[in-house]
Amino acid sequence: MSRSQGPDERRRRRPGNGPGRSRRRQVQRERVAAVAAVRAEERRRSRLTGRAAILVLVLAVLAVSFASSLRAYLQQRNHIDELEATIAERKAAIEELEDEKKRWQDDAYVAQRARELGYVAVGDEPFIVIGEDGEPLGTAAELSDPASVGSGEERTWIDDLWASTRVAGNPPTKIPPPPSEHLTDTGAE
Repeated sequence: MSRSQGPDERRRRRPGNGPGRSRRRQVQRERVAAVAAVRAEERRRSRLTGRAAILVLVLAVLAVSFASSLRAYLQQRNHIDELEATIAERKAAIEELEDEKKRWQDDAYVAQRARELGYVAVGDEPFIVIGEDGEPLGTAAELSDPASVGSGEERTWIDDLWASTRVAGNPPTKIPPPPSEHLTDTGAE
């Protein structure tokens, strides 16, 4: 064999230039491509993570702004409800006062209130009822216990009529003593 060989033959005859060498190169290229793809994916992931952090930060700022606005709204709503309740109470009080004002325009009501306070109309004679202890009784009327009044049996009108006819035909011979309580006249002097 001769030493002068063409460039094509040299490549073929080198120990690393056989069909196995091209396969190794292809595998090595695939590895380099895979490493580049992984690095690119890591860069994409890191960019996505940064974007996600910014997005979370923006959402947190919006949530804080919304929360403070919502708190202010709820406080104002509560204040408005309190004011509306106060207005309703005052309107009711105004209506009561207007009703009382109308009552005071009535002469009968004024006379009744004057009697309750101890005033007497012109020409009337005032009387003061004195209790068992010698003190005047108050103007407030107090009712006794209904169970202690009377026998509890109600009499009809016919019973009263019949009793009066019997008394008329047979008058009592004993006169009852005068009452022990005295009524005093404060106006007659």
